[in-house]
Amino acid sequence: MAGPIDKFTAKPNPKAPAALSQFAFIIGHWRFGARFQTPDGAERTFHGTWIGRYILDALVIEDEYKMLGPDGAVIVHGMNFRVYDARKQIWNIKWLSALDGTWTDLTPAEFGGVKFEGQSASYIFREPIGSTEGWAPGYTRATYTNVSPTLFTWRGEKSDDKTNWKEFMLVECRRE
Repeated sequence: MAGPIDKFTAKPNPKAPAALSQFAFIIGHWRFGARFQTPDGAERTFHGTWIGRYILDALVIEDEYKMLGPDGAVIVHGMNFRVYDARKQIWNIKWLSALDGTWTDLTPAEFGGVKFEGQSASYIFREPIGSTEGWAPGYTRATYTNVSPTLFTWRGEKSDDKTNWKEFMLVECRRE
């Protein structure tokens, strides 16, 4: 008899592609503070949790992201699914929004997929219409930096042409 389907582990499957370790820093329980800048320059702060784990026989990284406003209301809630396709040598990362039931492809091939530079990882995706408060639909570049066992930073930048970028959010995550 098979085990429960919600079983997860903190260690990857030994048969998983070695590249899966590139996002292993997300595994665990994190608390974060976020600074968000609206297009008119106003700054807002949020907080939340980011919980990463291996799923599907530890071949996939799933991370749940929940952002709360100052009043405790849920602003963003969803999951990323990160899997490495060893045959094509590419990352497939998808975002599922629990609030509106939509999927977003975060690593479309047309934008070059995930790029790694030292401890940093970044990728570009097309924003769904109306998904980032006050910002016109366009492109987002997500970059993970300052990766350590106790900290990582997620930086979001917006662009309408994939050439000129403006930071709109900085999320600092600390391990619980």
